[in-house]
Amino acid sequence: MDTETKHKDGYMKELNNPFVISGYCGRRYFCDREAEAAKIIEALGNNRNVSLISPRRMGKTGLIQRVFEELTVTEPDVRCFYVDIFSTQNLEEFVLLLSKNIIGSLDTYSETLVRRIGTFFHSLRPVFSFDEFTGQPSMSFSLQANEAEAGLKEIFDYMEASGKRCYIAIDEFQQITDYPEKGTEALLRSYIQFSSNVHFVFAGSKKHIMDAMFSSVNRPFYQSTQKLGLKEIPCETYCEFARGLFSDAGMELPEEVFEYIYDKMFGHTWYIQYMMNLLFAKHLEEYTSEVADIVIDDVLNEEEATYKTYCEMITKGQLRLLQALAKEKTVAKPLDGNFLKKYNLTAPSSVRQALTALRDKGLVLKDDRECYCIYDRFFSLWLERR
Repeated sequence: MDTETKHKDGYMKELNNPFVISGYCGRRYFCDREAEAAKIIEALGNNRNVSLISPRRMGKTGLIQRVFEELTVTEPDVRCFYVDIFSTQNLEEFVLLLSKNIIGSLDTYSETLVRRIGTFFHSLRPVFSFDEFTGQPSMSFSLQANEAEAGLKEIFDYMEASGKRCYIAIDEFQQITDYPEKGTEALLRSYIQFSSNVHFVFAGSKKHIMDAMFSSVNRPFYQSTQKLGLKEIPCETYCEFARGLFSDAGMELPEEVFEYIYDKMFGHTWYIQYMMNLLFAKHLEEYTSEVADIVIDDVLNEEEATYKTYCEMITKGQLRLLQALAKEKTVAKPLDGNFLKKYNLTAPSSVRQALTALRDKGLVLKDDRECYCIYDRFFSLWLERR
């Protein structure tokens, strides 16, 4: 764990920098989301699946880990699993990843478990081995050709047979819509709806795809979950959290400096955390908005090669639209004639096509206010200066 790291003797080590930008490090380093956590816990505890939808880096993964941390305390016998399927390209890879995270974790390793798994699975073939240094058992899986559907059924049957209450969070769930296999949504839904002891959090970052999956009448997951979105953490709440961590280290972060950064980053959790992490690492006697600007400049200079690559990967029309969005910060009506004329953009149909392409690439998002903006806050600031 890269958190308040738990050592073999159980001692919890303090973080050198309390502003975590990767992973979950315990409630002390996790800002707010109390209402959202309570809703997920209440839903799962009452056998309701949850669809958690928000842009990437707004804190979905941390929230899920925060929820699972509490559930394992209040329900000691529960089993919680987190599976990120962003890298999967097809159903077979999904099944193998699911099996890797779940099978064998429902019980402690024993000869009985080894025999049970060895005889329980037919399509999924478990391979047992032992770490040459620790001697700890480990298990991997292979899947016979064209047996992905059968392997998926075996996983659900295995969880059902365990008798244990299971909570599974599947992150970037919209990825299954890109699988080449037809009917993946319907296949998953057919197993999930009959799982009496297994409940799910389906998390996704592409709002328009997730909304279609769970809100369209003709889709298998229609009205099958309690929907939850993540908005920006209120500035006042976030400011109190950040200033408290600075204060614990003997430093002072002025309220107006935090508010300046919050506005620059549009309240987007990861970008604020990253800025706080960089500022905290400087251990300055005085923090000002000018210091924040210097840090931002350093980030933009470090990432310039990446941003230039982004620009080379899109069309000239898409780049012009990105530059216009960067100048405006947010745009409610990107097809409005005044907006198009101001930035010398082409016909509305071309802009609509460019907007769709940029959303699919993850470069542009549509927020809860139905406004369009550039997802990467630093990239937006870099474009704004061009």
